Amino acid sequence: MPNCFTQQSERSIPIVSIACLQWDAWLSKQTAVIKQWLSTLNFVPKPGCTALLPNNKGELEQVLLVLNDESDFWSFGVLPNVLPKGHYQFKGLKNEKFSHRAAMAWGLGAYEFTRYKKSTKTLTQLFISEKNSEFLNAKLTAIYRVRDLINTPTEDLGPAELAEKVVQLAEKFNATVKQIIGDDLLTENYPAIHAVGRASSRKPRLIDLTWGNPNDPKITLVGKGVCFDSGGLNLKPGSSMLFMKKDMGGAANAIGLAEMIMTFNLPIRLRLLIPAAENLIGSQAYKPGDIIKMRNGLSVEISNTDAEGRLILADALCEADSENPELLIDLATLTGAARAAVGTEISAFFTDHETLASNLLNYSEEERDPIWRLPLYKPYKKLLESKFADMSNSGTSPHAGAITAALFLSSFVREKTPWVHFDFNAYNASFRPGRPEGGEAMAILTLLSYLHSKYLPVK
Repeated sequence: MPNCFTQQSERSIPIVSIACLQWDAWLSKQTAVIKQWLSTLNFVPKPGCTALLPNNKGELEQVLLVLNDESDFWSFGVLPNVLPKGHYQFKGLKNEKFSHRAAMAWGLGAYEFTRYKKSTKTLTQLFISEKNSEFLNAKLTAIYRVRDLINTPTEDLGPAELAEKVVQLAEKFNATVKQIIGDDLLTENYPAIHAVGRASSRKPRLIDLTWGNPNDPKITLVGKGVCFDSGGLNLKPGSSMLFMKKDMGGAANAIGLAEMIMTFNLPIRLRLLIPAAENLIGSQAYKPGDIIKMRNGLSVEISNTDAEGRLILADALCEADSENPELLIDLATLTGAARAAVGTEISAFFTDHETLASNLLNYSEEERDPIWRLPLYKPYKKLLESKFADMSNSGTSPHAGAITAALFLSSFVREKTPWVHFDFNAYNASFRPGRPEGGEAMAILTLLSYLHSKYLPVK
């Protein structure tokens, strides 16, 4: 159990949460002492704001937390960063599901990346019952792993180290892992993964995990694992390279989702595919103008070596689709255009399967894990045309970059396959309650809820 929780309720300080619209009604029922104290503090009831209320001895008696509305559980994530050391307990929450999500926000707000420096947080612990701890701890453990992976610099997390994390997970859950490494990628017909990663001294690879009963529905996750993206010979400017350790954020999120699926023992046959590589400059670097004969036989002209993520994903998607999965999900930090369209806090997604899209949007709203559907607008395929190959790896227009990237990927998945592609930032640009600056899990709470509801519904 994370250290931010305790199962000892003695002497726990109550946390009272009030929605903004309920503030005046709540305040009118308080004692003159509390009203005077809040007035002395010049307290303004804005979402995420807290007030510490003392007793007659000057000791902390209770904590006030202002919520945006009655469904706002994320604001609880601010508390581990602002409360003094001690034990705390939620008071008067409306139902068990909301209490669980508020505790999750607390746990996510308590996260720190401490691999390279000591913790600076004050130890604040929230009481949770043993009944609710297992499900909560499993989700937090997986999301902490996602964040840790993304926050770790490439020097300590190249393709081999990323693979080792998957191997460790497989050992824990009795899953099977195989890897195709280096020049063996060519032998096994994964030409794009090899081309993107061959300039690095750290060999590219395809990481392939399988788990579950082979007779259960096949669910396949594909995660983009570019452990560092220099842009290749189409070199990124320095300012754009600083956070490119996060370009394996799709792989990290796929690993996190796989971990939760296995922890909750969903009755599915899970496959996790991670093409892992570094996109670097060297004598072996692939070049603009090169043409790659892809795994499915299509020829692709390289018009931009910085559009490498879609290339390695294409190889993995071809393999994933060959098994006729019931659902195929890919996760990637693929385009800046997606960020331009929906910002850094929302996951863009693409699918041609209407029921799937509708269900995902519903679970996104429930989880407050925002996703937004963008169109697979087929006429834009003309932007991927090439004079010398079947297609180009990047569009000829500066517009619709997220859409053309998704259309490129769609060329490697059959139309009948239920497929959804996520394009997200996987990184918090600034602090929000429960979501500190740095690597982030995106869309996987939505996906977990969808999969859990479909394959292991609550009776």
